[in-house]
Amino acid sequence: MDVAALAMPFFGLIALGFLCGRLFDASQDGLAWLNIYIVFVAVPALYFALISRTPFEQLANVGFVAITTTATFTCFAIALAIGLFASKGRLGEATIQGAAGSYSNVGYMGPGLTLAALGPAAAAPTALVFVFDCMLLFTLVPFLMSVAGARKESAWATAGLVLRRIALHPFNIATLAGGLAAYFHWQPPAPVLRIVDLLSGSAAPCALFMLGVTVALQPLKQIPSELPALLAVKLLLHPAIVFTLFWAVGGFDPVWIATAVLMASLPPALNVFVMASQYQTYVERASAIILVGTVVSVATVTTLLALVVDVGNR
Repeated sequence: MDVAALAMPFFGLIALGFLCGRLFDASQDGLAWLNIYIVFVAVPALYFALISRTPFEQLANVGFVAITTTATFTCFAIALAIGLFASKGRLGEATIQGAAGSYSNVGYMGPGLTLAALGPAAAAPTALVFVFDCMLLFTLVPFLMSVAGARKESAWATAGLVLRRIALHPFNIATLAGGLAAYFHWQPPAPVLRIVDLLSGSAAPCALFMLGVTVALQPLKQIPSELPALLAVKLLLHPAIVFTLFWAVGGFDPVWIATAVLMASLPPALNVFVMASQYQTYVERASAIILVGTVVSVATVTTLLALVVDVGNR
């Protein structure tokens, strides 16, 4: 498989979005509607389609979840420590830096890239990484922000917020619905299934284009001094830890290992900027990390694809 031909369409869509964001002086209101379409309609349809067609026993892989989530938590802790040092102990800023060093773009880039590189066998591990990485970050960030005093909610309010975000996230709901459909061997009626397939096909192109536009609209005013260290954790150390843990434990399907490593190699998620904006902490620098991380990942992800793509052809 031609790795360049595989990778460039994904980064090309991001580049097109970035170019349009720079060239056209359009209202951001439309971007909000596109985000609603992606988050609440297209990507949930994609996850439902992937999971509902996956044998249920593959979804109950506790060992796989333990390894990938441990790796993400380890990178969060390392990036948090870097952030605490760089910000002279400001926990709020360090929390966003921790997310930037560990939260991959698993929602927008993950499914399209892993399925294109590794085939349908990557569906279940892709969904598991997404669900449990999001659960981890949606728990850690609100908790640490509460400790930092960015918001004055009580412990109960913070716990409620975390549970609501996990339980009501459209991707997680779609994954649960897909898991139930797989367990009961149920498929929607043919007209509904056709709608799901149409929505699934639009998820990755729309998400990647919107990612490019969103990054283009965030001004790059300064490059944080800690950016190289955080990107090294996210783009290099994260996939290395994932691979090392799977190699040490052994016994996993090579396609699942390749999927986990590829998901870990993705650049910082757009949600890092969303969380920074929500807490009004580290906003401009979060935007810079996402922009630079996405650009640098063209080289790092393409290189990794060259190493793992043969797995999907075996």
